[in-house]
Amino acid sequence: MQPEEVKAQLEAQLPDCQFEVSGDGSHFQVVAIGAMFENLNAVKKQQLIYAVLNDKIADGSIHALVIKTFTPDEWAAQ
Repeated sequence: MQPEEVKAQLEAQLPDCQFEVSGDGSHFQVVAIGAMFENLNAVKKQQLIYAVLNDKIADGSIHALVIKTFTPDEWAAQ
């Protein structure tokens, strides 16, 4: 699986977010930026991403996933 495929799946399911995806094979890093992360704890934020990619995790296409989520304000402060 390629990073572009992961990004396309995320963008299709979470269109109000921006994504940066890197990695190779079955190990990926996802940076997600969106207002939808406002007022959510870290677990809830990651659950949103996992929900989209769960089928790829279940079938082994994605083996390892590192997720970093930011609100637009948090991202701008980086």
